[in-house]
Amino acid sequence: MAKVPAAKIQFLPEDRTWIAERIQEVLTSGQLTLGRYGAEFEKEFAELCGTRHAIAVNSGTSALEIILRSIGIEGKDVLVPTNTFFATAAAVIHAGGKPVLIDMDPESFAIRPEDVQKALTAKTAGMILVHIGGIVSSQTQVLVDLAREKGLWLVEDAAHAHGSSYHSIRAGAFGLAGSFSFYPTKVMTSGEGGMIVTDNDRIAGESRIYRDQGKASFTVNAHVRMGYNWRMSEPHAIIGLKHLERLPAMIEERRIIASVYDKGLMEFENLYPLKIPEGGVCNYYKYIAVMKNAQDRKALKAELRERYSVSLAGEVYEEPLHKQPVFAEYAVKPLPVSEDMCARHICLPIFSGMKRSEATQVIDALKEVIG
Repeated sequence: MAKVPAAKIQFLPEDRTWIAERIQEVLTSGQLTLGRYGAEFEKEFAELCGTRHAIAVNSGTSALEIILRSIGIEGKDVLVPTNTFFATAAAVIHAGGKPVLIDMDPESFAIRPEDVQKALTAKTAGMILVHIGGIVSSQTQVLVDLAREKGLWLVEDAAHAHGSSYHSIRAGAFGLAGSFSFYPTKVMTSGEGGMIVTDNDRIAGESRIYRDQGKASFTVNAHVRMGYNWRMSEPHAIIGLKHLERLPAMIEERRIIASVYDKGLMEFENLYPLKIPEGGVCNYYKYIAVMKNAQDRKALKAELRERYSVSLAGEVYEEPLHKQPVFAEYAVKPLPVSEDMCARHICLPIFSGMKRSEATQVIDALKEVIG
């Protein structure tokens, strides 16, 4: 029986050749950061998102922190979904703000307008919307309008959502700014890296200062912000450029696998897929399926792996942030929807280059284990 991995990075032979040739070029030139390929990567990623600016940095985590530092959130409250990765809330804390953890929508795994309304206080400065699994919620524009009405900002954590959209607006282009991750598990990667996208000239300018040790200019040793070494190297930008070129094809490959899962899960009574909203396009960073009745997920994963050679991907997320020890001081109340949904979902393997037969193997294994 063939092994089906949880995830897999795909670089075609011709892509590897293209990347290697350009890395040789920059090694010869000696300009290994903030050069031609970084600028080209920024230009093409801005075009993908439909934004005026894109600023390449060394991770999605730093992209989010730089945005928040550029906004200025010291001493202010920021609404953050509790079902997100550590970095979303950590970026708020590192930028001087206080994360206020709120519950989630079981339909999209995103935040809901009603939960935002309940959490608002005089200290609330803004909110972070996370596009979990690459799904842009149908409530996104409602949240944007709510933020505008209340005099707040909305920032998108689009770490999962390269190329995703809702009613033809791309992830990253809804809010004041958006952050992306190019970590190796993502739909597209640069090895390590991240990107800030925005239409706001001031945030774009501040972001370029913050990423380069707070210097007013790359060529002048005058530090005007308490920045950090958040630059993206030229080799990473070269890798990102090639994967960005391949992104439409890689998303299409994932959509084909998702269609196999969609059809297969129609036969299940205890497992259903998270639906993509009408008018939405998902990149299928994750294929999320929810169990109607919770099972021991650790045992489920072990059985699938050991008996059927199927590895499930990581959850989004296994434990909500208000249950994480490092965020204990911010866990002021139970958040029941997140606690329930985080415990009852699984993520099926999906990646570029995956075969239909592998997806069928996953469905057949789930029939045996979940029924």
